[in-house]
Amino acid sequence: MRDSPLLALLLLFAPLSLLSVGGGQSVVAEMQRQVVDLHGWMSNAGFMTDYAIARMAPGPGSLVVALIGWQVAGLAGALVATAAMFIPSALLVCAMAHLWARHRGARWQRAVERGLMPVAAGMILATTYALMRGAEGGWLHWLVTPLVGLAVLSRARLPPLVMVGIGGGAFMLLAP
Repeated sequence: MRDSPLLALLLLFAPLSLLSVGGGQSVVAEMQRQVVDLHGWMSNAGFMTDYAIARMAPGPGSLVVALIGWQVAGLAGALVATAAMFIPSALLVCAMAHLWARHRGARWQRAVERGLMPVAAGMILATTYALMRGAEGGWLHWLVTPLVGLAVLSRARLPPLVMVGIGGGAFMLLAP
């Protein structure tokens, strides 16, 4: 695979696309592990930078794959990584939407929905852990991030950018 970075990108992101239960955020931890630790395409700091850029840009946060693809293989890498991340899951969603509509209200649907909720939550928690570990902010970072996030989420439903601002502001106020 080292000879073909485009094939490596395809073989990384297509399976992650199919695993992205709960959205692209749910596979960021595995994406980070593969990109940084296994393939060595970038450093942890580089991944965090790309992730931050993707989160601040309009569109889905999983657009980080385009930045990774660009760094690995230029424009062709960005296109392959993006297609590999979005096409398989889009096809799966279309097929499942058709099946879901045909069997609306079935017992197995409710069981699948209940079963996938903790899976999605666990994958998102793994992503949070991977990102916090990569940020290297020290004990204050580990304390402030979940506590402030939980406090704000339990009080009001705010847009993600406001949440980022609140978390960043709290960290800046409490940092030594």
